[in-house]
Amino acid sequence: MTELASMEFHPQPQAGQARPWAFPAPERGKLDNGLTVLRCHRPGQQVVAVEVLLDTPLDAEPKGLDGIATIMARALSEGTDKHTAEEFAAELERCGATLDAYADHPGVRVSLEVPVSRLPKALGLLADALRAPAFEDSEVERLVNNRLDEIPHELANPSRRAAKELSKELFPASARMSRPRQGTEETVADIDSASVRAFYERHVRPATSTVVVVGDLTGVDLDTLLGDTLGAWTGSPGETRAVAPVIADDTGRVVIVDRPGAVQTQLLIGRIGPDRHDRVWPAQVLGTYCLGGTLTSRLDKVLREEKGYTYGVRAFGQVLRSAPDGTGAAMLAISGSVDTPNTGPALDDLWKVLRGVAAEGLTDAERDFAVQNLVGVAPLKYETAASVANTLADQVEQQLPDDYQATLYQQLAATGTVEATAAAVSAFPVDRLVTILVGDAAEIREPVEALGIGEVTVVAAE
Repeated sequence: MTELASMEFHPQPQAGQARPWAFPAPERGKLDNGLTVLRCHRPGQQVVAVEVLLDTPLDAEPKGLDGIATIMARALSEGTDKHTAEEFAAELERCGATLDAYADHPGVRVSLEVPVSRLPKALGLLADALRAPAFEDSEVERLVNNRLDEIPHELANPSRRAAKELSKELFPASARMSRPRQGTEETVADIDSASVRAFYERHVRPATSTVVVVGDLTGVDLDTLLGDTLGAWTGSPGETRAVAPVIADDTGRVVIVDRPGAVQTQLLIGRIGPDRHDRVWPAQVLGTYCLGGTLTSRLDKVLREEKGYTYGVRAFGQVLRSAPDGTGAAMLAISGSVDTPNTGPALDDLWKVLRGVAAEGLTDAERDFAVQNLVGVAPLKYETAASVANTLADQVEQQLPDDYQATLYQQLAATGTVEATAAAVSAFPVDRLVTILVGDAAEIREPVEALGIGEVTVVAAE
């Protein structure tokens, strides 16, 4: 008879003492060519993230050439004075590196990720792209054609179409923020290599740029490495650029972008509010999250769980431009989609939720859950070097202090329910919201007009 083996049970491991966490603080420096450097040593992060911020805001684009910043950003990796576009791509691959660039209202952002063992080579390629991009006629023409091919697809996307219409409605026609960030078919079609190079030469220079480097820098002589690569980039000191304040019209109104036969209606409801320099920002973040930051937030509980109108509705704040002098602004918005027959009822209930928050306030349970989600998951959110580098770059771009993120989490944890309620009500006043609906106007116009949430107009989908 086989003897059964006995099992030895070891004591259950006990949880250790939780270690305090704070968003990592960077070290600042400057190269001889004027390039500002932020570095952050993150032990164990063997993939280094590099972010370069170029002072090329969309407001600086020449008249009639909206989208040129986007084309320039994409062209930075399409060949240099040392490598053709194909050779440059091959060199990046040999480094195991990725290089991306995009343009937004504050400027152009260039992002590099590379194993730390290949950092010297990758930084050399990045420096070449910034110092001496080729801007070959054929490559710029290809990028322009690619962008022209993208535009019809964006207009066919209900959420992208709604965003385009909201910007057009909120901002005066003369403001760059009123027009598509990556340009229109008319403006992009006029971009050529000569205009891209002229834009680059006027605005791209080290003295007005910043590089952020995050990763495990053990044994890396970063000063020497940056000096040998990005330090070889030269340029003039740059010009002081006047920045006009953000002006918006949030008179309550509804615009229907007509899509005959659409089975769903895309909703985008928004206005302009304070940016991160305003002391109300932490409470605004918390209140907005309570309203529609996750699947268990109030809007979702009513519109998704109770009524079944939608798969989800989100409320959020997105910084458009941030400045310490009060000229910045953030987009405060609620977005989602509902089936066509329930567009009127869904909007009615959405407004009831907003009125309910104003009349009765948020609950302590909603506030506590939001703090737990926003503050409690922060260490996980910033596990990678790329996430830290991106946030540090945001802080630089928005002219915030280096300890801003760490301070923000402290402020969120200290914000009470009453403060969060007041901020949410101020962010989404029921009579000062611009509502964009992308859907079948013949089906939804009458029930929407009956709600009395603003004058209703209909525009063609294009």
